[in-house]
Amino acid sequence: MRTPRPLSRGTAAALLAVVLAACGPGSGAEGAGDDGAGDPYFPKAGNGGYDVTHYDLALSYDPDDRRLTGTATLDARATEDLTALNLDLQGLDVDAVTVDGAGAPFDREGQELTVRPRRALDRDARFRVVVRYSGRPETVTDPDGSEEGWLRTADGALALGQPVGSMAWFPGNHHPSDKATYTLSVTVPEGLRAVSNGEPAGEETEDGRTTYRWHSPEPMASYLATVAIGRYDVHRAETAGGLPLFTAVDPEQAAASRAAVKLLPEVVEWAERRFGPYPFSSAGAIVERPGDAGYALETQNRPVFAGAPDTALLVHEIAHQWYGDSVTPRTWRDMWLNEGFATYAQWLWEEDHGEGSAQSAFDRLYSGSYFPDAGTNAALWSFPPADPPDAAQISATPVYWRGAMVLHMVRRTAGDEAFGRLLRGWAAEHRHANASTDDFTAYVEKTVPDKDFSRVWEEWLYGEGRPESAS
Repeated sequence: MRTPRPLSRGTAAALLAVVLAACGPGSGAEGAGDDGAGDPYFPKAGNGGYDVTHYDLALSYDPDDRRLTGTATLDARATEDLTALNLDLQGLDVDAVTVDGAGAPFDREGQELTVRPRRALDRDARFRVVVRYSGRPETVTDPDGSEEGWLRTADGALALGQPVGSMAWFPGNHHPSDKATYTLSVTVPEGLRAVSNGEPAGEETEDGRTTYRWHSPEPMASYLATVAIGRYDVHRAETAGGLPLFTAVDPEQAAASRAAVKLLPEVVEWAERRFGPYPFSSAGAIVERPGDAGYALETQNRPVFAGAPDTALLVHEIAHQWYGDSVTPRTWRDMWLNEGFATYAQWLWEEDHGEGSAQSAFDRLYSGSYFPDAGTNAALWSFPPADPPDAAQISATPVYWRGAMVLHMVRRTAGDEAFGRLLRGWAAEHRHANASTDDFTAYVEKTVPDKDFSRVWEEWLYGEGRPESAS
């Protein structure tokens, strides 16, 4: 995360004069939205003062010169009186900005694109920002060392955004607390394909270039948005209930992915029985070559896989469509609500298919025999899942595996029948919304009021180290 450079006294005075001129007499900079959403790990991620309701992204990309040209149209609502607002955008050149059709002054500092409308925006006002931009998008290195943002692949590109990489390819309010619907068009050289979230909305070829259109009608956090550009084998199918499935597979992964493509409808149908109605209008997957992406990611309704997934990984990413994509964390501190649930889904699949019980997985984790190396077993107790020590740890072992252990303790306390209702009810109550750890603990206690969960929260969710007893 880049930190704005301190301004000299003369530069600060000159900038203040520009702000005053742009904002109008007497308004000063008091109506500027915050340049961050206040996340405990990524304080510059997201912005204050407005809520985006819809993104319309028109992109053009050529893998040969790696140049991206884009127009981002953001429909938003002011949540306070605004004389200026910030968008997150890392790298890329901004060519022009308009607010409600009028040219707007802007400046850049680190990842912040600060826009000053010609006329102040009143609280609750609906407004439209259009940003024209271009350049070679960057690959972002996370605090944990993994890469995201705009990744160059063998035959195109892949956009991955967790936790903050989406700002490398479009300007926006890049924090999970601000979800929006999306339309997207991507123009690429003829012969390549562009795959994204949501539903295919048409394609056309002209003068050697093809434009692919996609529409995501349900709200989506920007870190879950993706674009995959390259050559793909496309598979279309339906679940028994008629849910459309759209899967794009790199041809080099076609043979290895055949079993996963065939299993996908069964996994979705099983998850619906366990977690409730599927929260989006279609499902599917994108399978890239292992070298093109270093990990799988639960990009909304079409998760990305680095190579053909095995059954456990497929179940994990499909479960994320409920827990993480539909019910999205309020801040990055709440990451265990994504990963603990998706990991526990793997245990439930194994349990339902006679491959081992969740209790057995829990016991092996507690005893230190789950992982083949002692270091990973020890790392399980390095911090509580609800309180990672820093940004580099939000996807570390305790968030996944100890997060799943928390859920198993909830299950043991509540009983199997009540726990099943909890899984479905939690997904239903916060469908297409955001939720925090406090929301979850309150929901559990409200739904199962005759049980005491205080030890679960104190020792397993927030407690330091390995609890003395697993009973």
